[in-house]
Amino acid sequence: MLVRRQTIRRDSISFTLVHRLLAFAAWFFCFIPYDFGPLNHRFAPKSQVLSWLGLCLTAAGLAFAIEARLYLGGNWSSAVTIKQDHTLVRSGPYALARHPIYSGFILGLFGTALVQAQWRSLVGVGLLFCAFWIKSGREETFMLERFGDEYVQYRQRVRRLIPFVL
Repeated sequence: MLVRRQTIRRDSISFTLVHRLLAFAAWFFCFIPYDFGPLNHRFAPKSQVLSWLGLCLTAAGLAFAIEARLYLGGNWSSAVTIKQDHTLVRSGPYALARHPIYSGFILGLFGTALVQAQWRSLVGVGLLFCAFWIKSGREETFMLERFGDEYVQYRQRVRRLIPFVL
């Protein structure tokens, strides 16, 4: 059972609204059957190989996000927060990316975009990346204030969203 810790600092509602609106726009582009004009065109022909690859990436991304959520335990919150007795988690998925829940969701949506093979889905992935880049940036600020040099050293070793890359 995951025990939730009491929040001692939370980000503003206006900031939360910005990244949530971007995430919603990403979802809209990927999953709402709306006529986006040329964005509805395919970037690749239908292919079982592409569909299976997309399915595998979606499953891997979601599994990675779930594992990261479990590792985070009571520190987790959907909003940018600092919890009472907040700890810096650096093992498991957090040894590969500083924000692996976001990494997993981005990979999962990219897998979905491969299955759909429409330009609008890639726009959705880009919007989700932007939403999580913004949100993770705010989390970085909170973590630096809370953990100082310990977090600076962690940042030097582990990439923000894309393991070994970015």
